[in-house]
Amino acid sequence: MRRIVPLGEARHLPIWRRPVTLLFLMAIAMPLSFATWSALLNNFVIEVAQFDGADIGWLHTVREIPGFLAIGVIVVILFIREQTLAMISLTMLGVATALTAFFPTMGGILFITLISSIGFHYYETVNQSLQLQWLPKDRAPQVLGLLLSAASAATLVAYGVIVVTWRAYDLSYHSVYMVSGALTIVIVIYCVIAMPQFESPNPQTKKFILRKRYWLYYALQFMSGARRQIFVVFAAFMMVERFGLDVDQITKLMLVTLLANMILAPVLGQVVHRYGERNAMVFEYIGLILVFVAYGGIYWFGWGVVLAAVLYVLNNIFFALALALKTYFQKIADPGDIAPTAAVAFTINHIAAVFLPALLGYLWLVSPGAVFGLAAGMAMVSLMLALMIPRHPEPGNETVFSRYVAAPAE
Repeated sequence: MRRIVPLGEARHLPIWRRPVTLLFLMAIAMPLSFATWSALLNNFVIEVAQFDGADIGWLHTVREIPGFLAIGVIVVILFIREQTLAMISLTMLGVATALTAFFPTMGGILFITLISSIGFHYYETVNQSLQLQWLPKDRAPQVLGLLLSAASAATLVAYGVIVVTWRAYDLSYHSVYMVSGALTIVIVIYCVIAMPQFESPNPQTKKFILRKRYWLYYALQFMSGARRQIFVVFAAFMMVERFGLDVDQITKLMLVTLLANMILAPVLGQVVHRYGERNAMVFEYIGLILVFVAYGGIYWFGWGVVLAAVLYVLNNIFFALALALKTYFQKIADPGDIAPTAAVAFTINHIAAVFLPALLGYLWLVSPGAVFGLAAGMAMVSLMLALMIPRHPEPGNETVFSRYVAAPAE
């Protein structure tokens, strides 16, 4: 049986066995598979499976079903520890990524994507929970920024290898997917062997909870999921469909994005720490409104590929500020609510993701610009919600209205 180490005693372990090291290793392992899968996906489905806008919408709807069902994590952690579930989930993601190119049909791609997505979404759910349990509140924004930077660095390596070798060595989808999935599995094996099981000082509530005082957090999660889906599904797809970018060209664009995130993510963590979650999110949503309106202009006014590329990078930089939503919840939550609320919030985040990609895929066939116009409207709603966050959120002061209303008992 693996040794169980209370979190308070973990600081006496060598650095390569500490909780924060495990968080960094997981932050690296996930994008090695997921980022590679994403980088090749649009070219793979268009070239191999002849996808159109409706098909890609259905693919992402299937991909988001496990996110919608992330609430099942609450049941799973009744039987296994969150840390163990993270390792199992990363293994599923790695294996599914490695096998992706062996399923070159619509049905096959949907099947392997579903397996990959279960691993990805269950990992993301427990990873967020472990981050908020293991990181002290006064350092959480900075460390979350560093974790984001580490994930960006791992993605940068994956993208860099694709750019340098794709044409030079005439690589196949099979080889790239298999290598990236295998690397994730290797890191998981190290984590399982080298790391003890860490015990949080605050036992987690292992049942479904939906608290009234978290309503603003739930609303922001819902809008974040709806808005983000439009970008994830259609931004890169547009670059391939409208401008004909090849695999290495798409990957170069993602490389620029990753470099920007590597440099700026720690800075953004400091910004959240200094100026607060409310100001950070207001800045993020104003930026996203402008970006999505400009995306629509590409179709409405015929703006070119250079602007589309710049908007793609800016969009990802603004999304990096999503760490402010995590730390907002950390500040208002009861310590024992973190794991179950992470599962509930992940499900709420994916409610729109289950139906939006498929529906908007059909709208895309008629008016791609309207899809991005809808995203701008969603960013506007998010901005209105962000203005309800108090300057110093804490239990009992979850919204700007809390001072006028007695805190609920639950």
